Amino acid sequence: MSINRRDWLRQSSLAALTLGFSLPSMGNEEGITRNFGMDSGLINLGSNENPYGMSPKARAALIDMLSEHNRYQFNVKAFDDYPSKIGAYYGVGGNNIIITAGSGDALAQLARHYNKGSLVTATPTFATLPNTAKRLGTKVIEIPLTAEKTHDLPAMLRAIDSNTQTVYICNPANPSSTILSPAALKDFCMEASKKATVIIDEAYIDFLNPPDNVSMIGLAANNRNIIVVRTFSKIHGMAGMRIGFLVTHPDTMNALDRTYFGNTQMSVSNLTLAAALASLKDEEHRQMCKDKNAAARSYTIGALQNLGYKPINSYTNFVFFPLGNYAGNFSDDMLKKKVLIRSNTYPDGKWGRVSVGTMEEMKQFIGLMKA
Repeated sequence: MSINRRDWLRQSSLAALTLGFSLPSMGNEEGITRNFGMDSGLINLGSNENPYGMSPKARAALIDMLSEHNRYQFNVKAFDDYPSKIGAYYGVGGNNIIITAGSGDALAQLARHYNKGSLVTATPTFATLPNTAKRLGTKVIEIPLTAEKTHDLPAMLRAIDSNTQTVYICNPANPSSTILSPAALKDFCMEASKKATVIIDEAYIDFLNPPDNVSMIGLAANNRNIIVVRTFSKIHGMAGMRIGFLVTHPDTMNALDRTYFGNTQMSVSNLTLAAALASLKDEEHRQMCKDKNAAARSYTIGALQNLGYKPINSYTNFVFFPLGNYAGNFSDDMLKKKVLIRSNTYPDGKWGRVSVGTMEEMKQFIGLMKA
């Protein structure tokens, strides 16, 4: 049965978002399909996707796996102990890994699992976990970012009390594109995990360079109250393939498996599993994506500064910048120019977030900004 977009929105209880394209969500947490306009030259700079796509090795592995498309994962020899194969790359065991259909699914399931106490998080932040928690009736305590748009770790620690069950940190941060120092984040995790479960979302960590690119995976593997969430959607260029994973202590993994995570690997296709394993082996492709992203990001930040904007220094594949006293709806106005970006209004004013596409796409974006 066909269903038009208006009916889909209504049935999903999303009609309140309106049928226009103001795109207030910075991460598409509302789940609206963004396939409109692709045939008419729309430049999509709103979803933080990797414009260079997945590794050639991943593509080849996907094609090779087509012969097994009719088999369940547990009937494919290549996927024997798949979590261990992922874990080996990150220096942890298979009993530390839970495969999920992207990190968004993992975050939503974590909100469902940890639904007995309050959640402490930043605002603004990537909203899948806190928004799911709110829909479940969980009390969400939102701590504003600092003036520099970083997580206010001391304030978040002070907000943790006897009712707190979880703490959520997105690092590098979305939408603000800032980072925490590994030492400061590690100290926070160790202290906060004494009272609550700390969830660290590292979707964008692969865009970082040393010494900033230190993951909290090592902590999570050995601490029952720390969970790291990772994804293949960003640097691996596999957003449409839907695969991510959690890293946590074996005891915590077992507890998660008994509730909402028991069959999450079965939600990921054979083709995706094969492509993800192959992508881990292609450091060259990831470095190429990282280098091109850095060049286009640097150009965009410099060009915005030359136009009088004050973008936040970005460590990700997107740029967050204040819109000043812009009178209209920025994302609506840009969409009319066939460029999809995000904008929103916060207590300190209007902000825009533009994903870093190819250099040519960013030049087109800057050209429109000049106009």
